[in-house]
Amino acid sequence: MCSANVDLNNRPDPDQELIDMADYVVSYDITSDEAYNTAKYCLMDSLACGILALKYPSCTKMLGPIVDGTSVPHGVHVPGTNYRLDPVKGAFDIGCIIRWLDYNDTWLAAEWGHPSDNLGAILAVADFVNQQRIDKDESEITMRDVLTAMIKAHELQGVMALENSFNKIGIDHVVLVKVASTALATHIMGGTKEQIIDALSHAWVDGQSLRTYRHAPNAGPRKSWAAGDATSRAVRLAMITLSGEMGYPGVLSAPGWGFYDATFRGNKFKFQRPYGSYVMEQILFKISYPAEFHSQTAVEAAIKLHPAIKDRIDAIDRIELTTHEAAIRIISKTGPLHNPADRDHCLQYMVACGLIHGDLTADHYEDDEAANPLIDKLRDKMTVQEDKRYSAEYHEPEKRSIANAVQIFFNDGSSTDKIEIEYPVGHRRRREEGIPLLLEKFDENLKTHYTTEKTKELTALFDDGFDSMSVTSFLAAWAAEN
Repeated sequence: MCSANVDLNNRPDPDQELIDMADYVVSYDITSDEAYNTAKYCLMDSLACGILALKYPSCTKMLGPIVDGTSVPHGVHVPGTNYRLDPVKGAFDIGCIIRWLDYNDTWLAAEWGHPSDNLGAILAVADFVNQQRIDKDESEITMRDVLTAMIKAHELQGVMALENSFNKIGIDHVVLVKVASTALATHIMGGTKEQIIDALSHAWVDGQSLRTYRHAPNAGPRKSWAAGDATSRAVRLAMITLSGEMGYPGVLSAPGWGFYDATFRGNKFKFQRPYGSYVMEQILFKISYPAEFHSQTAVEAAIKLHPAIKDRIDAIDRIELTTHEAAIRIISKTGPLHNPADRDHCLQYMVACGLIHGDLTADHYEDDEAANPLIDKLRDKMTVQEDKRYSAEYHEPEKRSIANAVQIFFNDGSSTDKIEIEYPVGHRRRREEGIPLLLEKFDENLKTHYTTEKTKELTALFDDGFDSMSVTSFLAAWAAEN
């Protein structure tokens, strides 16, 4: 007779959450033209962010083969370089450059994140598999297939984020990048529904990254390569599963040892809506400023105030920042800022730059710019307060606002208007205004790395014929110019 304290060893059916994800990846038909159109803009913007990141040695030092001089068959093309890497390191490098400057698209909910981070895995695996198909004279993976994978990865990550906060228990949002990328990488490599379920179980079994590298007092550049790390791990888990490795069907729900009990404080995941194409349609583009997204409207407000205060900075008594709870929790900080990653996650620093310069660029986070004494002078005059309405409407499905307001008070008792902006230019509600600016950003970013003629060639890739283009031909076109 068994002792009462011995766990019953009947193997469970897979957790329903894993089944639903796999069903969606394998069977759901994307029919939304808006989702496909938005996905193409998302791809353009993500690649342009990656190209801009190549200006920075702190990023480029992360790139290339694990061992110098090695080569692999069917090597993955890394945009903007001449590297041809294995799919695991290729996913890391592509994910790393896209995320480096905190300038790619954003999703804000109970959890936040950047669903285009999944492109690290999607592009790497699609290119790798496609080159094998070419060798076998099989049908190629097209850019339309890439857009479909993007929509589904966005949806998996974004729907999970709507009601489930990992940041509140100290876990970084890249857990959802790893999960979504694992599902799509397994699918692109030919995995069955059952293998996708198994691979997903491995993604949840993994230990998950802590958020400490995004927050005071530990903020640092790991946050810029964390997404690349997550996508590369996803590709590795997919490959392990496809080699025949078993999965763990009760990974979420197993009493005591499953993710819910061991990590998620006994809570089960909650879902606001079924998987479809909602997230891609609602995605937030980070168009104007390379800044943590909760600050975008604050920076926009500061820049609007720049003409009124640029000659009166010495006369400022105080600066009132009104924001939402998430911004206070993530990016409000006082005291010294130690590196660019620290600065681009400081609400007060970003607002100060907007007020002083009438602009905010990635260069403003570098040490030379940060040495400007006016920045800390203005930071010291700032107060931050929450508007409960801002916090509530941040979560409302039909609004999804990211509101901020800035008002400046002078020593003589006068003040500026209170500049309140509820929706950033990258929001769906400002899509018509935002897309031309997104295309300008694409052009400007590419010209930091390519000639004007090459930039025109790359822009033309997105014209007629894009959907049917081979993913390998597409990525090969982004090689570095000699």
